[in-house]
Amino acid sequence: MLCRVGCEFIYEAPAPTPAIAQVFVRPDGDHRIVAERRGLEPEAAFREFCDGFGNRVGRFVVPEGTFTLRYDALVEVSGEPDPVVPEAPQTPVEELPDEALRFVLPSRYCQSDRLLSVAWDLFGETEPGWARVQAVCDWVHDNLTFMHGSVGLADAVEVYLQRRGVCRDFAHLAVTFCRALNIPARYGFGYMGDIGVPPMDAPMDFHAWFEVFLGERWYTFDCHHNTPRIGRIFVGRGRDAVDVAMLTTFGAAALQRMTVWADEVPEGTTLDD
Repeated sequence: MLCRVGCEFIYEAPAPTPAIAQVFVRPDGDHRIVAERRGLEPEAAFREFCDGFGNRVGRFVVPEGTFTLRYDALVEVSGEPDPVVPEAPQTPVEELPDEALRFVLPSRYCQSDRLLSVAWDLFGETEPGWARVQAVCDWVHDNLTFMHGSVGLADAVEVYLQRRGVCRDFAHLAVTFCRALNIPARYGFGYMGDIGVPPMDAPMDFHAWFEVFLGERWYTFDCHHNTPRIGRIFVGRGRDAVDVAMLTTFGAAALQRMTVWADEVPEGTTLDD
């Protein structure tokens, strides 16, 4: 099936302000970029590079005054929900691929060392592998209250104590528990429309989830929705949200408005439609 995804950021800057953006669809995974375009208004010099996690990052300078960054893409997705593989085994640390090891370590917002005993008290008796990760998802889903529109960036310890947050916080806590249990886990975010489910009674936004390494591959889990979803399109992967901030400004530029879209569209749709 075909999805149209994208976003628009409007900033107000008192002076020229360097910025980086991570809002562009990754060219890997279970999707294919059919068409995409980027717009800066007023026009500004723009350069894209690939960071250490394989994410597409744009560099530019926000000019003085009002500035708009817009990204629009058509992406082909499989139409299948996230895979569920209950038999996926937990991989012993000594057998993990080298590149997965960093995702077992604590990071800024996922301090697995500080929640080590909590994780083992909660999940130590569960079956290692898929069942243990699902138990983490179930606990986070059942014990955290989703508060749409909350601001700030709490770390996993704060989220555990406060028991509330947005999808980013749900993912941070689940990642932290998994790492404490020696399961490689990485934070992810991107576009995900309401495909095959009732539409949410809230404005469209970016969505955060996480991946774990089991057996010989990475699998997607989403403890906010806690059910397989269709049309999950990755923008960024990293240790936590620090590695995949949507838009970072190195100065006093202030966000005025953000709009996000992610919708299934008919085959043959173009970006000019």
